[in-house]
Amino acid sequence: MEDRLFRDAMGRFATGITIVTMDDEGQDRGMTVNAFMSISLEPKLIAISIDHTASMYEKLMKADTFGVSVLKDNQQDYSMIFARQKEADGPIPFEYLDGVPVIENSLAALSCKVYKKVEAGDHTIILGEVTKLKIESGEPVIFFGGKYRNLHS
Repeated sequence: MEDRLFRDAMGRFATGITIVTMDDEGQDRGMTVNAFMSISLEPKLIAISIDHTASMYEKLMKADTFGVSVLKDNQQDYSMIFARQKEADGPIPFEYLDGVPVIENSLAALSCKVYKKVEAGDHTIILGEVTKLKIESGEPVIFFGGKYRNLHS
């Protein structure tokens, strides 16, 4: 089957948008990731899937901790900035959970320590054990069919 057909089929699954963040020698770094899911309640595990060609791939492979921020519908610009689709017009509002940078006022923010890494084709699945979390009220930004959406569109 063709890659485009596979991508189009996978795009039929609506996902939320997350920003995966880490501290890189004192500088906060992030990337847009929609391949995110919860895995286990005991221990509290999540998974992210990172393409081997992603700009932060090598840094994430060396990291012991990372953050995940689930974006609100009014934070779509952050997704575009971290996906390099748009330039930031100001500083990104980071806050810290357990010493890990996350996006301030996101729908949910998690600090994680790396639990396990699993090679899977051209991606690596990183399992993270959640060490601290924070939730806020609001609605999610959603990605479906190659477009950003919200619950009301």
